[in-house]
Amino acid sequence: MRTTTTVANKEEKSVSLKATLWITGISLGYLLLSYLLIGFKVDQLLLVGLFTSLYYLSPTTRKFALGFTIFGIFWILYDYMKAFPNYWFNPVHIQDLYEAEKALFGITYGGARLTPNEFWLQHHNTVLDVLSGIFYLCWVPVPMGFAAYLFFRDRTQFTYFSLTFLLVNLLGFVAYYLYPAAPPWYVQLHGFEFIPKTPGNMAGLVHFDAFFQIDLFRGMYAKGSNVFAAMPSLHSAYPLIVVYYGVKNRLKVAREIFGIIAVGIWFAAVYTSHHYILDVLFGILFATAAIALFNYLMARRGPTYRAVQRFINAIE
Repeated sequence: MRTTTTVANKEEKSVSLKATLWITGISLGYLLLSYLLIGFKVDQLLLVGLFTSLYYLSPTTRKFALGFTIFGIFWILYDYMKAFPNYWFNPVHIQDLYEAEKALFGITYGGARLTPNEFWLQHHNTVLDVLSGIFYLCWVPVPMGFAAYLFFRDRTQFTYFSLTFLLVNLLGFVAYYLYPAAPPWYVQLHGFEFIPKTPGNMAGLVHFDAFFQIDLFRGMYAKGSNVFAAMPSLHSAYPLIVVYYGVKNRLKVAREIFGIIAVGIWFAAVYTSHHYILDVLFGILFATAAIALFNYLMARRGPTYRAVQRFINAIE
């Protein structure tokens, strides 16, 4: 009995030759394709290095690496958007979106009608600058940290959360190509003229960097995939998905901390001129749609459900 158990443990800890060949082939294929599409970046090596290290380290880290491939798919697709700018396929919406925002949510100040972004541009203060920067930094760590928590608590809920996160991104990416849209800061800097290959801009977040005398947001937005991808605001979608799965898993912190973070990100998106209120509302709508669609697919217990169950079994 002990011999059988020992052999089983050794088999679990070891990685088969077939799996090694697959991992090596996929990693090299990803690096080659990335080089051809968008050029070489250190981030690509870091992604491959992190995944392979976790995969070979131990059975637990191997399952962790497999589980988080869902987030890896999101990152790769987002990165590859640089190779196919959405303005190649449809005209960019600049003035019409600006005018719609002003008509629906405009603020009359000083005898002029301003968008909320323009209002806050004139009335920013240090406290809101710092708070907005802190909230905006949460859009990646909070979903990733929550996913890691669910991985060790409940693999099924981890998978459901991760796939819903991926689904809202896929829906958002489709929207970016169907409806390319300029962010508010673009209008502030360039007016209504369309300028291809416009570099990313940290807009109102410049005050956060200036306060702490760092180049945090400058570096982040220099790596952006597409300036004309403001509608919907996926920054606004992510925290709602975290709140939903937090409540679903009966975490008391979901109603308080996650809720505050969500509202903070929504406000910061507008305050820093990265998104219109319309972008935020559509981000919330897309998150709601992704949650509803994923729950519908799971409730049907069809091919998608069975594929998800196989994935869960692989990381259990």
